[in-house]
Amino acid sequence: MEQTTDKAIPGAFAATGRRKESVCRVNLKHGKGEFIINGKEKKAYLCRDSLIQHIMAPLELVELSDKIDVTASAKGGGLTGQAGAIRLAIARALLLLDPEFRAGLKKAGFLTVDARKVERKKYGQPKARKRFQFSKR
Repeated sequence: MEQTTDKAIPGAFAATGRRKESVCRVNLKHGKGEFIINGKEKKAYLCRDSLIQHIMAPLELVELSDKIDVTASAKGGGLTGQAGAIRLAIARALLLLDPEFRAGLKKAGFLTVDARKVERKKYGQPKARKRFQFSKR
């Protein structure tokens, strides 16, 4: 899918993403492709190549991974939830940058919010679904 990216980026574009218990605020601006998460490089913060590919997917789809600087602030949850929140926030910020990206991002599933949450623990039970062993006598 070819997207035109010749437009100049006038300023910074901010968006919020959420996944599980994680919340992320992302700022995009014209640059050389630097990616900072909570003050660290993406490789130092996320540690896993699969998570790095996960967060870079929207930028690679619109072919802007080396033209935009990304600054992300992620809170809550674990690394996987934070990576999902970062990816959603980047996709939303790219929409603010250029609304023409919507068709490609939507088709790839980057704008879909994953609404799954951790089920709460029930009282009198060890976990959310686990039950104590039944004893007939």
